[in-house]
Amino acid sequence: MVKPPIYTALLSLRKSPMNVLSNLSDIEALEARPYRDVVTARTTTELIAQAAARFADRDAFRYLPNADLTTPVRRVNYRELMAQIYRAANLFAAMGVGPDDAVAILAPNLPETHYALWGAQVAARACPINYLLQADHIATLLKASHAKVMVALGPNEELDIWSTVEKVTHLYDIPVLQIRVNDSSMDLANVAVFQDQLARQSPEPDPEIQARMANCEASPQTAVVACFHTGGTTGAPKLALHTHANEVHTSSLAPLFYGFDEHTVEINGFPLFHVAGAFVYGLAVLSVGGTQILPTLTGMRNAAFVNNYWKFCEREKVTALACVPTVLATLLNLPVDGDIHSVKVAYTGGSPLPIELAAQFERGLHIPVRNILGMTESAGLVCIEPFAAPRVAGSVGLRLPYTRVRVVRWMGGAAQMDDDCATGETGVVVIWGPHVSPGYSDAARNTGMFQILANGEHWLISGDLGHLDAQGFCHITGRAKDVIIRGSHNIDPGLVEDAFLAHPQIALCAVVGEPDAYAGELPVAFVTLKTGVTTDPALAARILAEVAPRVYERPAVPKRLTILETMPMTAVGKIFKPELRLRAMQVKLAQMLDGAVPGQSVIVSVEDRPAGPLALIRVTGMASDPIEANIRTRLAAVSVVHQVVFG
Repeated sequence: MVKPPIYTALLSLRKSPMNVLSNLSDIEALEARPYRDVVTARTTTELIAQAAARFADRDAFRYLPNADLTTPVRRVNYRELMAQIYRAANLFAAMGVGPDDAVAILAPNLPETHYALWGAQVAARACPINYLLQADHIATLLKASHAKVMVALGPNEELDIWSTVEKVTHLYDIPVLQIRVNDSSMDLANVAVFQDQLARQSPEPDPEIQARMANCEASPQTAVVACFHTGGTTGAPKLALHTHANEVHTSSLAPLFYGFDEHTVEINGFPLFHVAGAFVYGLAVLSVGGTQILPTLTGMRNAAFVNNYWKFCEREKVTALACVPTVLATLLNLPVDGDIHSVKVAYTGGSPLPIELAAQFERGLHIPVRNILGMTESAGLVCIEPFAAPRVAGSVGLRLPYTRVRVVRWMGGAAQMDDDCATGETGVVVIWGPHVSPGYSDAARNTGMFQILANGEHWLISGDLGHLDAQGFCHITGRAKDVIIRGSHNIDPGLVEDAFLAHPQIALCAVVGEPDAYAGELPVAFVTLKTGVTTDPALAARILAEVAPRVYERPAVPKRLTILETMPMTAVGKIFKPELRLRAMQVKLAQMLDGAVPGQSVIVSVEDRPAGPLALIRVTGMASDPIEANIRTRLAAVSVVHQVVFG
């Protein structure tokens, strides 16, 4: 018998028609109930099945084949979704995929990609991979995950993943199933079609799959069902393991903050190789029987879809927007050419949310913005700003129920787990709960990221600097670690630095993030040259052009290269990146303010303060409200605290 879904079990606790949880007291009241009375599903499969049992005929997905509003939508209801998940599980088992093996997935956010993702978690492990990575990097991830089968988008004129797949299969021998979509798909006779193979399988789990499901239900805390690549700071491969318990925890509880139910219609343009697409905005919606709009093969990178965004919101009666700050900035600049009264909220995460951007979005579009903090190592979620409570400027929200979020001191490059910071005091954020990953596929990489205390508690060291306020809201002010977040995409600076250090003229290299109005952060590089290298004005551009093809993925290529006489170093001989981040920030802000005050000088300096960097904008001349407003407008979309000084 299918257990009742969490949303039904908690109806009696509602504070408003749209949300259960609005403050820390609500969370604590919920935690007075036994965990299994609240989170009733034990596996991701059961979580989706609960929704399917109640809402079999509701749309789980509406896939938009293209950005033309006259093109029919492809609908997949919950009954079909469950059947296809079981078909995929049966198929993978029949192909010899065992419980400790992985199914690699290189495909955009399509219904078929969901079948592969959730079906792989029934049969074995899912390993969705960023198809923008270089082929040798992907091959390394396949080896690390023990991938036995790959599901990939077949040859397609709109989105070319297949040329990468062909390179990968020359490096790693693996059978491939191709997903064929749209009329732009091209024939590939020698490769099995995923949809055709699914059609040959039973829509019910075979006995072998039933046995695997029973084993997972018996031990959801230890049953590893996915490995997600994360950028990290120490090189590749770095695969975060997920258990059923990890994924069920975040996706069951998120709707209680979001205000989502079976009537929710959300645009999810995120790829499924990222936890935002898979869980934050994916499985969390499936858990309550809501509908996801999947916008074309290229999602939010499809300019034509973005131009018609508000018209699609009107047509599909969209109620929620899944965003990162860059998407908010894009939507804010679009003409509102559709009726968007159905849209109740925009959720954002992945990179710092500029306070002014959120305020402008709410003022201009009358759509509330709510922030999220998540990590790959916590199945996508740590904190959420509740829909039912006012937005708290600078906050990433309240912790999930049945979890702990602490702020501890960061000293000597390590979290001091026995030294909590006071309310409002900055330290490093650490997390404990059912959503915390057991670790990486390579356990040697767990050091510094996961810590087991003497009492057996398994903590995740986020690397984020921040504080907790008196109401329990978490505020992030910086990062103790070096990962660069471009949009919601993690960039490993160590791998980029390796590409530069291979250049014959480079002695030292450090890659850091600079603030960006669209992407949140962009990578920039600082280098010193080997002795005897002759410099000229074009040298930096020439080196950058020569190194770019060797960088492990296109989004990680630095946007600027600066040649330094000497590299800032610590007392023990390590490159001091905080100083370089301040330099990068200073250069970028100066560029953004170029021409902001005609006839007067604008001098930018950036100071490192305990609560985060502060940019001092010094303007020659008398104080002027219009000038200050112009500066504030130019810097509104970057998450940098600044102060304007005249004279």
